[in-house]
Order: sequence, then C-alpha cells, then structure tokens
Amino acid sequence: MATPCYQVNLQRGFGGGEVYTAFFARALQALGIRSVLFAHPEAAHWRARLPEAAQVIPVSATQLAQRLAALRGAWVVFHTPLPGDAVAALHRAGASATAFAHMPVYDRNPAVLEPYDLVIPVSQHVADSLRARGLSRVHAEPLYGIADLRGRRGDRATPLLRNSVYDWDRRKLRDRLLSHAHPMLRRLRPQLTFTPRPGIALGIVSRLTPIKQFALLFRHLAPVLARFPAFHLEVFGSGGYASVRDLRAALAPIRARARFWGEQREVGAAYARIDYLLTGLPEKEALGLNVLEAQACGVPVLAVEAPPFTEIVAAGVSGLFYPDPRRDAGAGFAALLARLAERPFRPEPAAAAAHLQRFSEAAFTARVERLVAEVRRRGLWTAEAG
Repeated sequence: MATPCYQVNLQRGFGGGEVYTAFFARALQALGIRSVLFAHPEAAHWRARLPEAAQVIPVSATQLAQRLAALRGAWVVFHTPLPGDAVAALHRAGASATAFAHMPVYDRNPAVLEPYDLVIPVSQHVADSLRARGLSRVHAEPLYGIADLRGRRGDRATPLLRNSVYDWDRRKLRDRLLSHAHPMLRRLRPQLTFTPRPGIALGIVSRLTPIKQFALLFRHLAPVLARFPAFHLEVFGSGGYASVRDLRAALAPIRARARFWGEQREVGAAYARIDYLLTGLPEKEALGLNVLEAQACGVPVLAVEAPPFTEIVAAGVSGLFYPDPRRDAGAGFAALLARLAERPFRPEPAAAAAHLQRFSEAAFTARVERLVAEVRRRGLWTAEAG
C-alpha cells in the first residue's frame, strides 16, 4: 500500500458530505491507497461505511489540531473546511490541505476555502461558483458522485411505513421539547403502510433541508398542481422543524393529495413507488445524489432547467426539464404536466444506462486517479508521507 491519504470529517450525522467520504475512501483503496479518517467521537456509522483497510480515529477538535501538527508531507483532505489555523498547522508540518467543496458559494463567504492548497468541486456548478468568487486553486475536473444504492435498494414488494418527518436539532430548546413530545403523539396515531393511489405519483426523495428550497419551489408549483387532479405527491424524507412546517404550508393548495412518509432506510423502495422524481430549486444545490439514484432506479427526473441538474440529467433520455417557475409563474411546469397527463415519459433503457456510466463507481475511481496524479504533480503529497 502507498502512503495513506488522511481524511477529516467531524460531522456527527450522515449526509451528502459523508457519502462522499465513503465514495472517496473506496476509490482510494481501489487505487492501492489506504485512508485514515479523523472522525467525530459520536459518529458511530463509519466502520460500516468504509473499506475494511481504512482506519477511523475518533478525535476532539483539540486532539485533531495535535494530530495535524504531527503530520509530515501528508495529503490531508477535508470534507468540512476547518478554520485557517488548522491549515496553518498542516503547512508548518510540511503537509498539504485539500478541501472538498460540497456546496456552491455564490451566496456564501469563500474565505474559509482560501487557505487550502486545492479545492475539489463536486460539480461544474460548484466549480463555477468558486471561480466566480475569486478562488483560483480549484481542481479542473469536477468529482461527480456515484449513483450508489448499496444496502438501500428495496423494491415495490418492500413495505414502507410512515416514519417521523423531523430531524431534531437538540441544540435548540424548542426541538429538544418537541423531540420528546412528538414520539408520544405518534404512538397515538395508527401506523400507516404505504398504499398506492390512482393517478400519477410525483415524488420527493430527499432530506428536507434549506438548500433544496422545497417550500419556495412549491409556493409556485402547488397552485399549478391544484389544476391537475391526476397528479399527487409522495414525500420521502425528513428535515428540521421549520423546513417541514414551511413545506406543509406551501403544499396547502394540494394538501389532500400530498403525503409525508419520513426517512426510509431502503430508499430504492421509495423510488419504486413514484412515477417521477421532483428536484428542489437549483442554485444552492451542489449536485443531487438523489437525482443520480432515481435515474439508476429507472425513475425519470423532473427538474428546473439549470445547473447542476443539466449536468446530471440527460434531457429526453433520463428526465425532462421545465423553466424556473419563479420566472414564468409556473407556466412551463403546467405545460409539462399537461404533456405527461396525455403521454407518460419513460426513459429509454440503453441510452439512460450509457448516460449513467459517467456516474458509475469505475468512472468515479478514474476521476480520483486523475486527482491523485494532479496532487502529486503539484507537490502536495510526498513519498515520505504517513
């Protein structure tokens, strides 16, 4: 094995950045490079997600600083950028710091990324946002993710139960109180199992986070959907209290046709229950791993015609686009619904499969191999590291 690549991910939960950490570790192992991950002590999920040869080292913020200061000539990859003093400690040790950019920075302060020797965007949309904000040390090739459903496939025969739609933030007093009250209230309600409804099922299969902007999207789309009774909405995913509250309010015009099912472990079974996946709004989205998953399951995607969705959906092959409803009051979406009500759209299997090869594990590993070559060319990783 070559000298290790050190990764840093101090998140407690498991979201998109953590999925990338696992993708990246698997690709490095395929290239003969072992991963050493510095992780939050409360993050118990890593051992089941990483390759067997990967090492997980639980660290506090103080311990991490000490660890980083002891590295020599190492390549350290951050999935959540840390303050500049952490990068400075690495540089003093003769090591380099690379940061994944998991979010576009058009409306964010890019200063946190400025100290890093190299920034890796996960889409061209993210790369363009980095360069637009003056960052120059940006890896030229976006590190697109993988349509990966391992351990989460399921199918139409897999039962789906209604779960909680809330991710409680226990740092907030309101959420701490509700996190105790809500399970008791749920126990008073009958347990619901998913049953299909007549008509055309649009679906959200996603965490209900602010970056998706679902509430804002449906303030424009729900009045349009109200005019098309053949369509209904199934929501698979959970989010913070405010995100769920605001989405429910936006869906008021179609309240009787919108059902919330909470987070589903076997997410493939959720895709099997819908006819079309609806994305959120584009500008705050980095890539859309759920969009890749839906296409891998043969579910066509309906998305606003803008990056990053135009990078990962093949128009007329694996999905269809419509104009941003904030610009045309939903007229383009209405035209799309009218078309689908009259003539359903189904992906062409061979063309869709060819499109998805760009987002296969083999393609991701090839991109990581080119990244490693670039890191070595820049002198950011020496043979004596580790």
